[in-house]
Amino acid sequence: MIKPYLMFNRECAEAIEFYREAFDGELLSIQRYGDIPSSPEFPIAEEDKELILHSELKLTKAGSIFSSDGKRDYPDSGRVSISVELDSEDQAQHAWNVLKEGGTVHMDLKPTFFAKLHGSLKDKFGVAWMFTVE
Repeated sequence: MIKPYLMFNRECAEAIEFYREAFDGELLSIQRYGDIPSSPEFPIAEEDKELILHSELKLTKAGSIFSSDGKRDYPDSGRVSISVELDSEDQAQHAWNVLKEGGTVHMDLKPTFFAKLHGSLKDKFGVAWMFTVE
């Protein structure tokens, strides 16, 4: 099984909620930096304790994503898109409408010769998504 792992710069909690809303997702697990046992070898600054160390969000029956916060900028990668295949046109349209807010649409979500609906966009966090409804 392959699961995408999304890295954020201090905005993971916001992104998790954004994706949960888009896909009516379920947060399966979450750990924060403040959950790490105290250690002089790995000190955690007070302002970092609420940042996400690791999370898993179930998006659909068939898939989930992992995510966490870091302390650096992650350059945008145009080579990778999260491809979401959905059974419901309504579910796809809802997720699409949420993710396109503040993002950039590359190809409108519309019928194509190979799918009931297909489209691609980059969301406000810089994550690229492709939607397909068979």
